[in-house]
Amino acid sequence: MSDRRPLVSVVVPTRDAARTISRCLESVLAQTWPVELVVVDNWSSDGTWEVAGRLAHVAVQGGPERSAQRNLGVERAAGEWVLWVDADMALAPDAVERSLEAADASGAAAVFLPEVSIGSGFWARCRALERRCYHGEPRVEAPRLVRADVLRGAGGFDTGLTGTEDAALRNRLLSGGIGLAWADTVVVHDEGRLRLAPVLRKRFAYGRSLPGYHRANPGAVKAQAVGTLAAYWRHRRLLAADPVHTAGLAALRACETAAWAAGAAAARRR
Repeated sequence: MSDRRPLVSVVVPTRDAARTISRCLESVLAQTWPVELVVVDNWSSDGTWEVAGRLAHVAVQGGPERSAQRNLGVERAAGEWVLWVDADMALAPDAVERSLEAADASGAAAVFLPEVSIGSGFWARCRALERRCYHGEPRVEAPRLVRADVLRGAGGFDTGLTGTEDAALRNRLLSGGIGLAWADTVVVHDEGRLRLAPVLRKRFAYGRSLPGYHRANPGAVKAQAVGTLAAYWRHRRLLAADPVHTAGLAALRACETAAWAAGAAAARRR
């Protein structure tokens, strides 16, 4: 990597994230690489906005959803690269540096940062097992660090999508021939105490944008399903070593799939 150290803007959309926001933003500010921290808050009422105003280099308020918030953050970003994380995520101190090293080594303009989940309770442990299976699967994971000009040229995030906006951006980057790389680091996603009912409500809401995602990305839903199954097969020994949480993972995914389908059906009826 050259001696020049391009600025990386880290965009964090927030909404009522008081439990995790300080850890998230402090992990960004602790990077070994020069970063600009941009927070876009969706009118939080629990103190999140006050923390953002104290720690972020740029703090603005906007909505109504995560895609629009990210796009606003990208508009305000001054960096040559843009990285986005959610408010319940945290970065290792060298995450940005390692990601740029991966991009430089392969000439890539977009970088995957694999995600690991932490949390308490049975369902959180099932989710953590699931995330371990997805590392290195381009049809399931989505890049988090993208060169700013490439991100803007790809149109940013589709504001008509919720829950599938990352996958839609990945699909556009792949179809545009943009080089992708994997970083030797992880994003830690703090799930807290994962409960089934809130998870399924969220998946139902995400499912409402699934018909639009399918129309804009024909074949992508099937490709992601195939990629998911392939990831489980590649990690069959990992799953076999933990049969209890593997069974829970299967049940969780079945319920989530049903919630996605129900949301999509509701959107079609409407």
